[in-house]
Amino acid sequence: MLTEILINVIDILFLSYIFYRLIVLIKGTRAVQVLLGIVVLGLVTAVSIYLKLETTSWLLKNFWSAGLVILVVVFQPDIRSALAQLGSGELTHLFMKEEIGAIKEIVSAVKESSHKKIGMLIVIEQQTGLKDIIEKGIKINADISHELLISIFNPRTPLHDGAIIISGSKIVAAACVLPSTENPAISKFLGMRHRAAIGITEVSDAFVIVVSEETGSISTSHNGKLEKDIEINNLEKLLFNIWKKQEKHFFKRRTNDIEN
Repeated sequence: MLTEILINVIDILFLSYIFYRLIVLIKGTRAVQVLLGIVVLGLVTAVSIYLKLETTSWLLKNFWSAGLVILVVVFQPDIRSALAQLGSGELTHLFMKEEIGAIKEIVSAVKESSHKKIGMLIVIEQQTGLKDIIEKGIKINADISHELLISIFNPRTPLHDGAIIISGSKIVAAACVLPSTENPAISKFLGMRHRAAIGITEVSDAFVIVVSEETGSISTSHNGKLEKDIEINNLEKLLFNIWKKQEKHFFKRRTNDIEN
């Protein structure tokens, strides 16, 4: 009995999350107006049946019989796009609209910073919370955007020193001080940004992006290891994999919460 209830709860949570992502997907598009129109027609149909308005009921019942065909025609471009993503094995993108947008903005900003040799230190929070570091920085809590990232790390702004912390699809804090690595095997000639990038990944599972202001080279750090000279296309793939893992952890965490 308990197992059956647990399965039903998980089923409801899963469907709720899917519907939430679908709503986020269509937000701000013409699909919203179309769906509102369908809801209104549904209410009118129910009222006409209740009041026994035979002519109106007959007309609306015939409309709903052809409703599926109408929806396919109206949403043809969206359906075609979704099927194309399914065929390419990227259906996950439908449920990661915000995350994909965030990835594009980060990659775009890193690319420009690399070209202009603007130093960057971007920390992407994962399962290990970084609250203690966030609280010591400057709270931002803003959507990730190319323009904001470039502005923060502009050498002429007061926030360019230190790191920014990204949680989900938000920049939560800037000018954050990170612990520097104390690993004696790390070269002493490594810059402070790179040493800080390694340091934070030694005490957390965060993923860090570093842009050198001297050479413009892009590096990443994870699990206490530094990878240098990352190509911009590879960076985008790495970020996409990180957000996919976060989606998996989301479902796992919700399941564990239910079981407990």
